Order: sequence, then structure tokens, then C-alpha cells
Amino acid sequence: MSIQDHSSVTLRAFPAWDHSDTSTVDVSGLSAKRALDVVVSLLTILICLPLLGLIILAIKLDSKGPALFRQHRTGRHGKIFEIYKFRSMTVLEDGAAVVQARVGDARITRVGRILRILSLDELPQLFNVLAGEMSLVGPRPHAVTHDEYYTPRIARYRLRQLAKPGITGWAQIHGARGATPELSDMQARIDLDVAYVERENFWLDLKILARTPLAVLSRRNAV
Repeated sequence: MSIQDHSSVTLRAFPAWDHSDTSTVDVSGLSAKRALDVVVSLLTILICLPLLGLIILAIKLDSKGPALFRQHRTGRHGKIFEIYKFRSMTVLEDGAAVVQARVGDARITRVGRILRILSLDELPQLFNVLAGEMSLVGPRPHAVTHDEYYTPRIARYRLRQLAKPGITGWAQIHGARGATPELSDMQARIDLDVAYVERENFWLDLKILARTPLAVLSRRNAV
């Protein structure tokens, strides 16, 4: 079944999570992860300020519309937040109908195609990381309407939301990125996300961060 078949899904938050098992949380590990998130995201923003300005200018010159794109995504424990991205398409889809970008998608702008290939459209998510809504490493957050579509169709789908969503993740460095036109495509991604959640730790995050540049340069499944 294709994801294009769920246009009637409405935008709403998931039911509240049960926090009764919080005593098992590794507080020291979470503290180290948060420290890494803040330091790396802040330094990257400062270093990339000229690049961020050039990207904004290029987007504005290339096509009509805002430089930044905002969309509701599902975060840790089902909490809804607004994700920031550089606009790479001619549409600003949010809500009940969000169509994934595909290879050769006519909605992708000229500048947007370059940004997506190099994953530069994700840079504004560093501000989501600073705000504590995301982490550098974790399962990629999906549009709320996509979460609602897949939750009843894929076993253990919501387990990915036990971890804070990330800019990069275990699934992404293994090529599970881009469009998921078939249910099996999303299933493969969820399997990797759940595997990450089950063994999440600081050193694994460092390993994923180190492998991310190679994954980006390989352009595997990039759209």
C-alpha cells in the first residue's frame, strides 16, 4: 500500500505516554547526550553563519516563498513540535495531506535540489536541537499525518518515539532515507530506528555522527 492513500488522516497529537517506567532512564547518559547536542549545534551554527546567509539569499532569488519551511512533526513521547528546514520545494505542505518528495519531483526547486542532495536543507534543525525538541542523533521525525498512517500498519512503530528525534540517525547512515512509496520501505526504516532505541548510548551517537558525512556524500537514496 502506498503512502499516497491516506489523504483523509487528520492532524492531532497521539495519546499521552505512560511515564511510569522513568526510573530506568540513564540520567547520566541523557545529560552527556544533551551536552553534546548543545555544544555541537551551537558551534556549528556559529561557524556556518555565512553559509546560512548565502543559502537564504539563494532560495529567495531562485523562487517565490519564504526561505524557511516549518512543518509539524512528532517528537519524543508523541509530543508535537514545529521542525525547521530550508525551503527546497515550491509547496509548504503541512496538516492532513503531506506528499513525500520523490526522485524527479517537479516541486523541488533548482536550489532546493542542491540543498537536498547535500542535506543542507536540514541545517535549520540545529535550532530545534538547541531548543531541546530534537537531538543531533535519533530517529528522523516524520510528519504527524504520516505517523498516524503508519502507526496501525507497522508493529512497534511508536517505539521509535521513545528517543528524541534526530537530524541524523542509525537508519540514515544505513541508507534508509528518502521516499517510502511502499509499506516495506518504511518497515525497513522502522526496524533500524527501533534497533537504535534499544541500544541508544553516547558512544553509539558519536559513531553515527562520524559516519554521517560519508552517508551524505554517498547520496544513497537521496531525493
